[in-house]
Amino acid sequence: MISYLFSNPLLFIFTLFSLLIAITIHEFSHAWVADYLGDPTPRLQGRLKLNPLVHIDNVGMIFLLLFGFGWGKPVQFDPYNLKDPRRDAALISIAGPSSNFILAIILSLLLKLFIILQLDFMLIIGSLIFVPMIQMNILLGVFNLLPIHPMDGFKIVEGILPEEKAREWSSLQRFGMIFLIMLIFPIGGSSMLSGILMPAVRFLFNLLVPGKIM
Repeated sequence: MISYLFSNPLLFIFTLFSLLIAITIHEFSHAWVADYLGDPTPRLQGRLKLNPLVHIDNVGMIFLLLFGFGWGKPVQFDPYNLKDPRRDAALISIAGPSSNFILAIILSLLLKLFIILQLDFMLIIGSLIFVPMIQMNILLGVFNLLPIHPMDGFKIVEGILPEEKAREWSSLQRFGMIFLIMLIFPIGGSSMLSGILMPAVRFLFNLLVPGKIM
């Protein structure tokens, strides 16, 4: 991503802006749902804000810029403040990816509205700003649905499984980073993670972005 800064500075700005928006809405949604379900921890830590500065992890952002892989600041919550810790943890986890998909859908509908109303100028502006945001939100949403710790998908699966199976599933948590590194590590120029994620990302992107502006 950092290469865009030198080859296409405008693309770098739009991509960085899209990334900040996607991470912010993702982490804010985790915090909001945790607070709604009875845990004040995110609110006490100042995470109930749509301010990128409270949701960005500096090291994670550097990794994103340099290597195209990184992370935001995880939202902390106390399961003892939740009525049903396993179920509620799954709801908190799914809130992040869901918010990214919802935002991507809203932006897609706006683009389609510009086309229907023949607002060519708004369509040009929307194409420059909305298309990178749609792509980034889809990518972040799909990536976080991976059923590997520390991704949101791991907690979602744990919340769906019966209690006994959920305990067995939870024991895999300690291997999460090993699995993730194996997926990210490039083999023959590309990673297994790219092979898993990109077909889903491309499908959703083609579904949401009107063909007229692709």
